[in-house]
Amino acid sequence: MDVRSLEQEKQLVERAQRDPEAFGLLYEQNYDAIFNYVLRRTGHVETAQDIVSETFFVALRSLGKFKWQGVPFSAWLYRIAINEMAGYFRRARVGTVSLEAMHEEGFEPPSDSDVEREALAWQEEIDRHLEYHAVRQAVDALPEHYQEVVALRFFAGKQIADIGVVLGKPQGTVKSLLHRGLEKLRQTLTQARYRATFGETSTYVEKGRGAHGQ
Repeated sequence: MDVRSLEQEKQLVERAQRDPEAFGLLYEQNYDAIFNYVLRRTGHVETAQDIVSETFFVALRSLGKFKWQGVPFSAWLYRIAINEMAGYFRRARVGTVSLEAMHEEGFEPPSDSDVEREALAWQEEIDRHLEYHAVRQAVDALPEHYQEVVALRFFAGKQIADIGVVLGKPQGTVKSLLHRGLEKLRQTLTQARYRATFGETSTYVEKGRGAHGQ
């Protein structure tokens, strides 16, 4: 985002801090990116909808405390979404935030996002790709300090500098975490493929023995 765009966004944020209805513009500008990221991280449409609703609700409630740091507003939203995802999966039962609760805060969200309208169809597409599930599960299995660096790079398409802004880490640290995280991810996927292949071979051998019997 260039300097002019950042200044315009700063003005919009300041306006939204005085007028909750102006938050709708920030919501509209950032919803698709946040929803896409959460959907790719969770692999489940309804879960992503719940988490993104919580994310924007938290953002709306906390907007008065937000301090402009000269970086895109989306960086703050990604941090909230990451925290909400972590909290979502820690809780056995989750009480989701309804749009009515956001209305009470003075915010009227726009109509359904194009991304959300297409999400159910995309869910079916995801379910047909086991490799995607394998990668997502492998990312989830990484140590926590690697997970979001890897996820932001590949599920959100963020560059090193952007990841550093979102996570509040120096670029050198992000590079190191990304390098180590990818190496661990590669090892996990290699082992998973090996187990799958070995399992198929073992099954074949056992069937073969059964067919030719003792």
